[in-house]
Amino acid sequence: MDKNFINNIGENKKGILKMLPSHMWEYLHKPETWWDDVIFADESKYNVFGSDGRVIVWRKPNEELQPQNLRPTVKHGNGKVMVWGCMGATGVGKLVFIDGIINKESYLNILCQNLKNSANKLGILESFKFYQDNDPKHKSRLVQEWLLYNCPKVLHPPAQYPDNPIENLWDELDRRIRKHTITSIYELKSTLQEEWHTIPAAYTA
Repeated sequence: MDKNFINNIGENKKGILKMLPSHMWEYLHKPETWWDDVIFADESKYNVFGSDGRVIVWRKPNEELQPQNLRPTVKHGNGKVMVWGCMGATGVGKLVFIDGIINKESYLNILCQNLKNSANKLGILESFKFYQDNDPKHKSRLVQEWLLYNCPKVLHPPAQYPDNPIENLWDELDRRIRKHTITSIYELKSTLQEEWHTIPAAYTA
């Protein structure tokens, strides 16, 4: 698991301990290997033109119509894609595209279809621990009851717990897709899937 994440736990330990319920204290003293069968999951949004939809082009006078200086147009859609994904120490799990608004019911459907499959892909199906943030749909009773019967162990971070390490993976995925010319939702989705599956296990280890 990412040593920076483990270090962040140490750096924030004093403040975190004041807010942690007693049953959470044990996590701060676990060796790095304890995190090797943790599955980190979250959602992220990607735009055709980058994280904020803006494209800046530097050009000389009278060069604005040259092909390399023209901004591509978005075809078929509003240019945004929402995804759910997960990762562990042995690599990435499933990447799922989310259509429409995600609520507790649609989130549960994602978990039902992809969490165990991801754990199996990562080789930790029988022993995985599940880590997600405190988004209301993640913490809903509907989702928590399903996890109780379908997940060997669920980690319950308080609001002030260190950031989910998968945020680093989302940034890496964004850097990778920006190497491509993407002008449509279809191209964005296909590029996301292609690059997701080429992220080496060494990156998440």
